[in-house]
Amino acid sequence: MKWQGRRQSGNVDDRRGMSKGKLAAGGGIVVTLVVLALNFFGGETAQQLAPIVEQLGNSQSVQNTEQRELTAEEKKMGDFMATVLADTEDVWSEVFAENNLGNYEKPTMVLFTDAVSTGCGNASSATGPFYCPADHKLYMDLAFFDELQTRFGAKGGDFAIAYVTAHEIGHHVQTLLGTSQQVTKLQQQNRSEANRLSVALELQADFYAGVFAHYNKQYLEEGDIDEALSAANAVGDDAIQKRMQGSVQPDSFTHGTSEQRKRWFMKGYNTGDIRQGDTFSEILN
Repeated sequence: MKWQGRRQSGNVDDRRGMSKGKLAAGGGIVVTLVVLALNFFGGETAQQLAPIVEQLGNSQSVQNTEQRELTAEEKKMGDFMATVLADTEDVWSEVFAENNLGNYEKPTMVLFTDAVSTGCGNASSATGPFYCPADHKLYMDLAFFDELQTRFGAKGGDFAIAYVTAHEIGHHVQTLLGTSQQVTKLQQQNRSEANRLSVALELQADFYAGVFAHYNKQYLEEGDIDEALSAANAVGDDAIQKRMQGSVQPDSFTHGTSEQRKRWFMKGYNTGDIRQGDTFSEILN
């Protein structure tokens, strides 16, 4: 991805220089198990994860213990993330204007290490990247992207990171449009459909990530789309379940299969049309 020397967003809250106290042992273990079983890459809207995190909040401790200077590589990664966020701001401002959706409200991206306090409760790095609708912020522990390669088998690369970021921004778009709120209400009304509604929501965020890539084509380089597809493939529910437990249980899916995630990303990329992102009709019918 061609990113160096371009505009960087000012909506980045970089907390990586702050060393945080670990989450309490019991809470950390529970959150890790929940995340790995259900919500890896990311607690996403944090709507599913928030009640669990809040319940554990009383036993968790997040404290600043020291502040250090970021390394040159960390600063470079921060610049990259600020550039990607700026690109999402430009793309979604344009998309909202083209589709008469009002003004696009720019979110804040929080970069952190180990643990973080959010509007949705305290969270550890085990949560993976996620979006909190309560404060309209994305939370990113960049160590996740190393794990995406080493543990989950993705190719890696800068556009894999951009894809994950764009997916989380997709959840912000869903919040601005009221989609996330409608899904939460339906999940509460019909518990038996909660997982399928979650899958539809996540696939739509993948679609929106594809729309972002469509509008950002001028900055893409050879291999970038393959990097995004490799990341999407690695975090499909079926791929994670097979890797973790050796079997696949479709009824427990919350994000969609690898095939579905790749397909909806590519639909967004190929069409660039936000109106074609109705994942709910496919999943719920």
